[in-house]
Amino acid sequence: MSESLLTVALAQISPVWLDKAATLEKIKAAILEAALSGGELIIFGEGLLPGYPWWLSITPASAWDNRIQKEIHAHYARNAIQIEKGELQAVQELAKKHHIAVYLGLIERPSDRGGHSLYCTLVYIDQQGEIRSIHRKLQPTYDERLTWSPGDGHGLQVHPLKAFTVGGLNCWENWMPLARTALYGQGENLHVAVWPGAVRNTENITRMIAQESRSFVISVSGLMRKSDFPAHTPHLDVILENCPEVLADGGSCIAGPDGKWVLEPVAHSEGLLIQTLDFNRVLEERQNFDPVGHYSRPDVLQLKVNQERQRSVLFNE
Repeated sequence: MSESLLTVALAQISPVWLDKAATLEKIKAAILEAALSGGELIIFGEGLLPGYPWWLSITPASAWDNRIQKEIHAHYARNAIQIEKGELQAVQELAKKHHIAVYLGLIERPSDRGGHSLYCTLVYIDQQGEIRSIHRKLQPTYDERLTWSPGDGHGLQVHPLKAFTVGGLNCWENWMPLARTALYGQGENLHVAVWPGAVRNTENITRMIAQESRSFVISVSGLMRKSDFPAHTPHLDVILENCPEVLADGGSCIAGPDGKWVLEPVAHSEGLLIQTLDFNRVLEERQNFDPVGHYSRPDVLQLKVNQERQRSVLFNE
């Protein structure tokens, strides 16, 4: 296939909620299916591994010193991913074997921040199976702050993929103009936006970012239904008491560099959505607008980005 053409697979799936081993198996099956369908990049939704913290909005999650909330949180932490311990190794091996890049939304419990706090993280694995960036969500949204910690700018990175330059953000940080600009300034022309899953989140912003950046924009959402909570979930009765039948309805979609739909939002459908993108469309639309190129004024407006990984303790040997 031409270097200008890239086949992408949007994995709109549900997790095996807060079961990282079972969810990893589901992720691996999706990667294999995408590769066999000619996929060169597969993208999974926000926090899919092992799942979005849905209990926060439907239980008394802010109750202070509450045993139930502590036990649910501990279960979440036990199923979070520790990348430095090799817990993504099987995914990396699949990516390398099938020459497919992966953007994977997960919940991370990193040792470089003590190994106990949780971060909403977007990991990029290249076609050689190497982890190239680990982006921790800059600002958890609203009730997410009860369980996730704020990240840093270290993961604001872009990556070459055939003719494209890809970058990504988690959910509502896609609304942060300066976070988007940090990626544009590094040459991004294929923007990945990952979401827990809702058409209401993706139907407007996907096209808006495409128009603003003159890039392809891929929004990938998860699915979550009341029936998707495993029976072994701690305090399942409390979680289900006020739980709607559908928590995440999908909404995965693709907009082209002109802001028009390549793939309109898809709701309530589990599986892979596959599309081939043509890089030449980016060059066509940059002719009249380029937000960090000919249509910018760095002598008047500039963005400064701190990409240093933040740590609480620094040791000098």
